[in-house]
Amino acid sequence: MKTYNAAMNEVQRNWCVIDADGQVLGRLASEVARRLRGKHKPVFTPHTDTGDFVIVVNADKVRLTGRKWDDKKYYRHSGYPGGIRELTARELMEKYPDRMIAYAVKGMLPKNSLGRKMLTKLKIYCGNDHPHAAQMPEKLEL
Repeated sequence: MKTYNAAMNEVQRNWCVIDADGQVLGRLASEVARRLRGKHKPVFTPHTDTGDFVIVVNADKVRLTGRKWDDKKYYRHSGYPGGIRELTARELMEKYPDRMIAYAVKGMLPKNSLGRKMLTKLKIYCGNDHPHAAQMPEKLEL
């Protein structure tokens, strides 16, 4: 029996909506990364992008457990000496609520050009509305 390799033109891409209201960040991010990668499909091929488009709504209502709101840190560097910047999870949620989910999902995808391409299929919105109604996304319950 030959191993099946999915070709890019054969992949059927679906759209799905996930409501992040009350969801724990890590559990939500792992399911989103699984969908983006295509591991839920029987035609999954590791070196091909077989994943679906994922829309995350209510990103500003995601939950963190324990003391992570104050203990979890997000770092970035400007490239200049002494240019490191630090935000806590609470500060990041106040300024950019969508980035917390994006950073968590990005860390769960492959660290190469394929992973960057998969991340472009992730659409994150803070409210309950999204502009992708024409794609007829299916609602997923976690």
